[in-house]
Amino acid sequence: MTQQEYQSKIKRVLFTEDEIHAAVRRAGKKISRDYAEKPLLLVSILNGAFVFLADLCRAITIPCEIAFMCAKSYYNGTSSSGIVNITMDLTLDIKDYHVILVEDIIDTGRTLHDVAELLKARHPLSLKIVTLLDKPDRRIARIDADMSLFTIPDHFVIGYGLDCGEKYRNLPYIAEYEES
Repeated sequence: MTQQEYQSKIKRVLFTEDEIHAAVRRAGKKISRDYAEKPLLLVSILNGAFVFLADLCRAITIPCEIAFMCAKSYYNGTSSSGIVNITMDLTLDIKDYHVILVEDIIDTGRTLHDVAELLKARHPLSLKIVTLLDKPDRRIARIDADMSLFTIPDHFVIGYGLDCGEKYRNLPYIAEYEES
């Protein structure tokens, strides 16, 4: 893919780097207040949420730990396969933690629903969901975030960790992807 082809797929910027960082700082402050003096574990779903998690954990001013899972329902395309596959699970017992599941985007909700159910069955002290982006028009599974930084219409988006075929994760902003 040439640089010109790469750039041509960026239809328009939806959220700038500054807008994202301001929202992440607000979320970090709220989490810091809500979980003060509590054992906090942030669980990120790879690969998309790693950038969001990195900035969010730095915005949190109380002690916290992080862990990673990998769950996939998109396989190099722009639509969900409908099949959720846990490809990397936690190695940590979460029963002594308040767990915040950190997600990049809730689209159909299938992946997040399955991961949340798996974590609930492990009996954490509490389980909350924080998502960078919420796309409620596409929801199939019955799941909602406890905190959503931005709500978006039904567009395929890239940047700030979100990809299309593993490209565009490094963009510092969130943009609509040109699917044509």
